[in-house]
Amino acid sequence: MRDDGGAAWQRQGRGTGEATVEDLIGRGLLALGGRRSHTFDDVTVDLAQRCASSDGARRVVTALVAGLRAATDGAWQRGWQPSDVHRMAVRRLSTAEQAFVVDAMTDELDRHARATVDPSWWGQLHALDGTVWWPRSETWLDAHRQRGVDWLTLVAQSLTVMNLLQSLPGIERLTCLPGEFRPTAADAAASATSGRPADVDSRILERVRMLLAKAESTTFAAEAETFTAGAQALMARHSIDAALLTAERGGASLEGGPRGRRIGIDTPYDGPKASLLTAVASANNCRMVWTRELGFGTVVGFEADLESVELLFTSLLVQANSAMLAEGSRADHRGRSRTRAFRSSFLTAFAYRIGERLRQVTREAMDAAAPAATSRGQALVPLMAARTERVEQTVDEWFPSLTRRRTQSVRDAEGWHVGRAAADRARLDGPSDRSRVGRGRS
Repeated sequence: MRDDGGAAWQRQGRGTGEATVEDLIGRGLLALGGRRSHTFDDVTVDLAQRCASSDGARRVVTALVAGLRAATDGAWQRGWQPSDVHRMAVRRLSTAEQAFVVDAMTDELDRHARATVDPSWWGQLHALDGTVWWPRSETWLDAHRQRGVDWLTLVAQSLTVMNLLQSLPGIERLTCLPGEFRPTAADAAASATSGRPADVDSRILERVRMLLAKAESTTFAAEAETFTAGAQALMARHSIDAALLTAERGGASLEGGPRGRRIGIDTPYDGPKASLLTAVASANNCRMVWTRELGFGTVVGFEADLESVELLFTSLLVQANSAMLAEGSRADHRGRSRTRAFRSSFLTAFAYRIGERLRQVTREAMDAAAPAATSRGQALVPLMAARTERVEQTVDEWFPSLTRRRTQSVRDAEGWHVGRAAADRARLDGPSDRSRVGRGRS
């Protein structure tokens, strides 16, 4: 049904000349929020028609750019980071509109001196291929127009992106806002392109990735498992070394305190996937808080451990999905489908068994490192316990109203047993290409 109020507003604006570009943008956003498509169409046509003259086009583009910058900054203020915003864009917008989101974020962050933005933000933007590709002498909307995007499409996509940014709810703020970050000497040594904090040893990560590649390329399960365990042990040892170094410096660490990173958890079977992320996080001295309604889990831990969690979770999720799909569909004795219950139970069992395996590797790494720690005058168990306590305190500070829930029950016995068997075969250092399951982190 046509929105009569919107049509009347349009007639009044055109007849009296009272409707400014800003008025129309506001009306368009209200129409999107209220799902009044006819009013939105009227607004976009009106704005596009005003672009027929150079002066009119300049007023429209200037207002749209300003609105997009304000909406993007508002999202930052409410706790969202580039990867978070892009994850929501992938869920709700078209491919072309997703590209607009990346450009809007790039444009807003480019207004800040690079050193005043947390390095992880630049890393997220880099992963999204966010770069200032347009000439500095014009806006990014002008550049899209030069590429052949018509005015009607340009206006509609700009308003759609603006509406998404404005609709994002408040979430936990995990880092300083753009413009407020003050780098330390260690931060200054971080890579200018990777956005990785300086405390993360790139050599360790490279060795882990090499193990991932070897595990993926081998056709022998036993060999793959060796590479798998090696990767987790390497990650655990890296965490232990960081704790020892902090203790020897009297508590002064290049790491700073625990940080947070959001990782996407998509449907279907988001519950078992969240269980898998929890298992990986716990084995690597981190904690995971699931925000189901927004489709992500916030992993809290020290930066080096966060890198380990993301690498391993991405790998294991790919392996779990592949093994699950290879099992095909299932039906009960009456011929009714039980595929969903089977797959949910499969993934739940996979997560449970993987957690057992990871914790075992971590315990072995602790046992192996304990003598060397003692010779350096350090008791390893209390050190790691203190590190875990700092993570727990950070979780309590960021999530004061946290509610603990039981994971969903297993409804398919076959799925449980097959899932455990798949977890026993899983390579803990599986594929390193995060794009295979979606970037989706911050």
